[in-house]
Amino acid sequence: MRQKVSEESSGYFGPFGGRFVPETLIHALEELEEAYERYRDDPDFVEERDRLARDFVGRPTPFMFAERLTRKWGGADVWFKREDLAHTGAHKINNALGQILLADRMGKERIIAETGAGQHGVATATVAALYGKECVVYMGEEDIRRQAPNVVRMKLLGTEVRPVTSGARTLKDATSEAIRDWVANVEDTHYIIGSVVGPAPYPRIVRDLQSVIGHEIEAQANKRFGATPDAVVACVGGGSNAIGAFHPFVGRDGVRLIGVEAAGRGIETGEHGASLTEGSPGVLHGNLSYVLQTEGGQIREAHSISAGLDYPSVGPEHAYLKDNALAEYVSVTDADALEGFTTCCRLEGIIPALETSHAIFHAETVAKELGPGKNLVINISGRGDKDVAVVAEALGVDAREAEEVSGEG
Repeated sequence: MRQKVSEESSGYFGPFGGRFVPETLIHALEELEEAYERYRDDPDFVEERDRLARDFVGRPTPFMFAERLTRKWGGADVWFKREDLAHTGAHKINNALGQILLADRMGKERIIAETGAGQHGVATATVAALYGKECVVYMGEEDIRRQAPNVVRMKLLGTEVRPVTSGARTLKDATSEAIRDWVANVEDTHYIIGSVVGPAPYPRIVRDLQSVIGHEIEAQANKRFGATPDAVVACVGGGSNAIGAFHPFVGRDGVRLIGVEAAGRGIETGEHGASLTEGSPGVLHGNLSYVLQTEGGQIREAHSISAGLDYPSVGPEHAYLKDNALAEYVSVTDADALEGFTTCCRLEGIIPALETSHAIFHAETVAKELGPGKNLVINISGRGDKDVAVVAEALGVDAREAEEVSGEG
């Protein structure tokens, strides 16, 4: 029995969501909402989006049987939804493409974005280049340090990367700076928010653009094993890849939806990004959702080894799914994510993003719970090129030692 999520035009998912922004931004949000309602089903818009999704992004992305993981874990059959093979290397391009089409139709010539892991920044820089738009991406200095390859990619695409030095110098702070820019330049600028966060209508727009993932999973699963999956597992930071994979299955009997947050150095340490696990309702960046905060309401700094998961809140629709038991949410530590990373590398020949590695680690538990004869899908939300330096540092791998082992150099 399908239970519908309540948000359509109200801007809320149950009690979560809303539009908590300066008055300066209300007109821009109303303009965006009007444009989305006007164009979302417009034949020319749909044709352009679908053509570029096919020819530029490379959709549909593959659906792969993970044979060696299935054998090792000894439970359900494990399948990978390969968003890492989309152009730019992650699911982020699905949202960026749809939003650039809206920005172009609204006559916006300047694009801004925030980024943590860099994948949304690269996706935004990519579509801005495709459409000839000026582009500025805000990125925390700490994330610039640990995601240097993506910074280079953005600059090669013609985007200005503005370092953010406030706070923890990570995703939350980059988002805050992007919002300040938008307030000051609202007439000619469109802000491509990278996840299902922010003020309405962003959570709904981003979810709709990312739900191509779940619709493809459903079609590909029916073709490959003749049924819907028994479980879908995805990592959750802001939550766009997860909500995209989950959305077509919400309320569907027999389909478990499992989001995996960042437990960082351990929930008990307070150094984590597990908003749904340990947060409480509060307002951040324009919407009401679960937030990591002090008793006095001050936002706590999040931590994760993965730059895309160290955000101290989560999309409001995920908060709604949690409170209504429509999805399950767990958390995985940095050390566990590294284990998931190396396991995937060595058994399936795929170097996954550290964000995705959280989902891979927990998927073993789910596969064993389901047992043989069931089917489990992991959304491989991004590739790990951007993370190899972070992983090498965490595991104590020296590149010179690698050369000696391989016989190269």
